[in-house]
Amino acid sequence: MSTKRWKNRPEGSNWGDFGNDDQLGRINLITPEKVRQGVAEVKEGQTFCLSLPLDYPGGNILNERRHPPHRQPTFLGDKPYINFPLRNIDGQNTDVVSDDQVTICLQYSTQWDALSHVGSFFDADGDGEAEKVYYNGFRAGEHVVGPKSWDGEDSDAQLFGAKSLGIENFARHGIQGRAVLVDLEAHVGRERVYVGHDRLMQIMKDDGVFVEPGDMLVFRTGFADEILSMNRQPTKERLENSCAVLDGRDQKLLDWITDSGVAALIADNYAVEGIPAQPKEGPRPALPLHHHCLFKLGLPLAELWFLSELADWLRANGRNRFLLTAPPLRLPGAVGSPATPIATV
Repeated sequence: MSTKRWKNRPEGSNWGDFGNDDQLGRINLITPEKVRQGVAEVKEGQTFCLSLPLDYPGGNILNERRHPPHRQPTFLGDKPYINFPLRNIDGQNTDVVSDDQVTICLQYSTQWDALSHVGSFFDADGDGEAEKVYYNGFRAGEHVVGPKSWDGEDSDAQLFGAKSLGIENFARHGIQGRAVLVDLEAHVGRERVYVGHDRLMQIMKDDGVFVEPGDMLVFRTGFADEILSMNRQPTKERLENSCAVLDGRDQKLLDWITDSGVAALIADNYAVEGIPAQPKEGPRPALPLHHHCLFKLGLPLAELWFLSELADWLRANGRNRFLLTAPPLRLPGAVGSPATPIATV
């Protein structure tokens, strides 16, 4: 029988509520009933691709650690396998084969965050010392490992990755169900604004948007359109001053996210929340929405989705709900994943 990995759990968290060994968090709320509800939203059979081309935004201005995909052929010896005649292997063969490979930052473009993406220092074992932990008390070094860390802790570089809370858990469960879109751009334009609880509630009221437990909540801000318009040559000024972001410092908003029971937060912007977060003195997370969602609730975040075609269609047809099919890669140990989500209406 499994036992808890913690004596203390963070205030406002749901650690253990889905089981001591749970690695899905609020994805557990995407039940067969939620899938059926999503399918029931399909009236026209029309589909929308919700992914940016995965070589956008271009460059590494948005995040200096993340670079565009690098594609190259596979090789047979020193011969590139692009337009490769198989008669080079057997003179009777008539085939011509192309085969390629890619090195990609898993969170460069349209993406999911795994629950191992953001943790926190927290005294989970009750010894008076905060340690690095992730959702449901999974420990850094034991469950999320990598090369020697910034603070000198050693771990096996050969085992780099998430031994627990990897993105493959979401892939195996499947991410498909009912999603609800909030069109922030329709209300605030593409001005850089921090949207808190009160403004969000008013926008949802004005548009007749209702969410229920297990729904995936999607925010259109217009940011992905800004990225596309820059044609892989984004500017720092434009990236940092365009489009709405959620105010992760607004405690009322965080409480509402908890109470709403939504299974995921998805946006066409970078990070869903505003970076930098609104100022706050004293010890605090730099990414308060990530902290609240990934670390406390096991609620996944998704970023840099392409939503404008879907959002325009929904508004024109007086709708805001749709079937969302959005599996990440089943890549064991990954802390994030590209996605090619599909909306069906």
